Amino acid sequence: MSFLEHVNSIVDYMTSQSFTTAAINTLKLTLLAQLFGVLLGFIIALMKMSKWKALNGAANGYIWFFRGIPVLVQLIFVFNALPQFGIKLSGFECALLALALNEAAYMAEIIRSGLNSVGKGQHRAAHVLGMSRWQAMRYIVLPQAFRVIVPPTGNQFIGMLKTSAMASVVGYMDLLLTAQQAASATFNYIDTLIAAVIYYLVFTALFTMLQGYIERRLDVVKASERKNRKIVANSQLSSESQPAA
Repeated sequence: MSFLEHVNSIVDYMTSQSFTTAAINTLKLTLLAQLFGVLLGFIIALMKMSKWKALNGAANGYIWFFRGIPVLVQLIFVFNALPQFGIKLSGFECALLALALNEAAYMAEIIRSGLNSVGKGQHRAAHVLGMSRWQAMRYIVLPQAFRVIVPPTGNQFIGMLKTSAMASVVGYMDLLLTAQQAASATFNYIDTLIAAVIYYLVFTALFTMLQGYIERRLDVVKASERKNRKIVANSQLSSESQPAA
C-alpha cells in the first residue's frame, strides 16, 4: 500500500462507527473510573489522617493492598472470581470497579499530601472564626489544597486513559479491543492500531490542555498579577481619555 492509501485507510477506520463508539466507551470508562477513584481516595485520605487507629490502619491496609497488586490481576480477579460468589458484572462494570478501586489507592496519597500542605495556622484561624471542621475543610483547606492536588491528579487522569486499554481483557469494547478485532478481520494491524493511537494522543492532548487551564486558574499569584495589569491598563486609558485642563 502507498502512503496515501494508508492515510485513507486510517481515516476510514477512525471515522467508522465501531471506532467512534469505542472512543466514546474509552472516554466513559476513563472519566467514571477517575471520578470514583478521586471520591473514594478522598475518603481514604481522611481516614488515613484520622486520629482513630482503626481508621488509620484500614486506610494504610487499603493503600498497601491495591498498590501492591498489578491492575491486570485485579481486572481478571473481578471478572473471573466474583461470579463464583454469585456476583456477575458486565465487562464495563468489572473494568470500572477494578480501575476505580486501584486508582483510589493512589489518589488517597495525592489528596492527603495536598491537605497536609495547608498549614495548621489556617485550621486554627478557621476555628477562631467559629467555623466547624467541615466548614474549614470546604472554605479554607480545600481551595488551597487544590493547587497541590490538581497537577498530579491530571497526570493520574492521563495514566487512567492509558490503563483503560486493559479493559479489553474483560471484553469491554474500548479502542484497543476494537482495533484488535478489526485487525483480525482484515490483517491490517498497522492502520487499525495507528487509528487507535491517534485517538489516544488526541485525548491526551485535550486532557493536558484542560489541566493547564485549571492550573492557571488556580494560580493565585499569576491571577493577581493579571488583575493588577488590567487595573493599571484601565487607569491609563481613563487618564488619557480625560481632557487636559
